[in-house]
Amino acid sequence: MADFYDTLGVQKTASDDEIKKAYRKLAMTYHPDRNNGSREAEEKFKEITEAYDALRDPNKRAMFDRYGEAGLRGGAGGFHHVDLSEALNIFMRDLGGMAGFSDLFGGGGGGRGGAGPRTGSDIRITMPLRLAEVETGVEKTVPVKLLASCDRCEGSGAEPGTSANRCTTCAGAGEVRRAQKSFFGQVISVTPCPTCAGEGTIITSPCKKCRGEGRVRQEENVVVKVPPGVATGQYMTMRGVGNVGPRGGGRGDILVVFEVEEDPRFERDGEDLYCEVLVTYPQLVFGADVEVPTVSASVTLHVPPRTESGQVFHLRGRGLPRVNASGVGDLHVRLQQYTPEELSPEEESLIRRLAEIQVAPTERRPKGFWSKVKESLGA
Repeated sequence: MADFYDTLGVQKTASDDEIKKAYRKLAMTYHPDRNNGSREAEEKFKEITEAYDALRDPNKRAMFDRYGEAGLRGGAGGFHHVDLSEALNIFMRDLGGMAGFSDLFGGGGGGRGGAGPRTGSDIRITMPLRLAEVETGVEKTVPVKLLASCDRCEGSGAEPGTSANRCTTCAGAGEVRRAQKSFFGQVISVTPCPTCAGEGTIITSPCKKCRGEGRVRQEENVVVKVPPGVATGQYMTMRGVGNVGPRGGGRGDILVVFEVEEDPRFERDGEDLYCEVLVTYPQLVFGADVEVPTVSASVTLHVPPRTESGQVFHLRGRGLPRVNASGVGDLHVRLQQYTPEELSPEEESLIRRLAEIQVAPTERRPKGFWSKVKESLGA
């Protein structure tokens, strides 16, 4: 399992600026355009970018600090190893605005980030879940308001019968370049074209329905397949089902954040569950079979004779599934002696008689650890 802090060479207490600085230094060293396409450099570049992308996000970083990489895999598609294209996009997104990067890396790697439609924005939804749904996993259909492709202009943004024209400012490139002198010599800074906003085209007759955006807001039903074992705060990323980009741009993602309703019967720690079961004094003394709740049913627990109140029993495999992994957690049952609020006359009489004849606990309790220590010291 990867340690993202070690990958970037920073401490767990590193600030956001320190993390970005460490990534910038490593990215400058291992960027594929600086290493003649070296396979080893490419793998290292993807590795450090993946670590940086996780630690730069406060939510992802918190999940990683608590659960490691497994915590980031909070759902199908919730976390994955980045490929080269994603790594380059992350690099250009956060560091590409620095003057000279495009020239230093050979013009941006063969046209990456040139003219064209922009991908739509991501959206975030919160999904409430019951513990029973967490135990088995569940498929839910959720209505979501999204920006979808305009049916009048088919997403082009241009009024039917017309088309977009090539931008004369950037000649359709979607970007403008400016030469500057620096310590490295002449460098080229590349910025999106201010006339066409980086798209390379201009719409002279906007669609009357979407006003040239190529998209309209509407409600869509999104099917979310929640895997078993998820916890509050974990999430999954549904790629390519978010908002449509303007004028033919691709869809963004939907980030589904889970919110599991607390079950008053249990305390949860990862895949393990803890509960307390009340039993009577005779059941502790003579032994008994008691019913113990599980998430969706119950099981019988055999309490052996002479069991003390507070004893904990561990029921293997009766907890919750491990998210995105094999195996099931345990159910830990603590027996607690029940003290009635009211007594019948017969119960009160029997208990008073028991109090008269029963030896006080301090007179019969076995010697504990500290007693043995005192004896060994001759106290």
